[in-house]
Amino acid sequence: MSSSDIEQAEASVRAELGALRDSIDNIDAAVVHMLAERFKCTQRVGRLKADHDLPPADPARESRQIERLRGLAKDAKLDPAFAEKLLNFIIAEVIRHHEQIADGVPPGGRANAPATD
Repeated sequence: MSSSDIEQAEASVRAELGALRDSIDNIDAAVVHMLAERFKCTQRVGRLKADHDLPPADPARESRQIERLRGLAKDAKLDPAFAEKLLNFIIAEVIRHHEQIADGVPPGGRANAPATD
């Protein structure tokens, strides 16, 4: 294989790698925006729970959601254990937000700070 062939092959690999990384970056951006939308909804849930003196956590719903997500992950050929870990991480953050809302603290903010929705 000549040095020209090697350089051409390396350029092709770099181009494909760049295209794949661009796709990954786009997917990462979409994931961040989807999580932001999800947290907007769960913060509304937290306000509703706080207004009606409901507990921040709902273990029965959380269990149903974990099982549902594990099934979706399996269908999508994604490791269900990974999907469960991710959802547990998200649920923990949602509960933390709900507790803050119940305490009069906007998620990510401080007590009596104006909400910026």
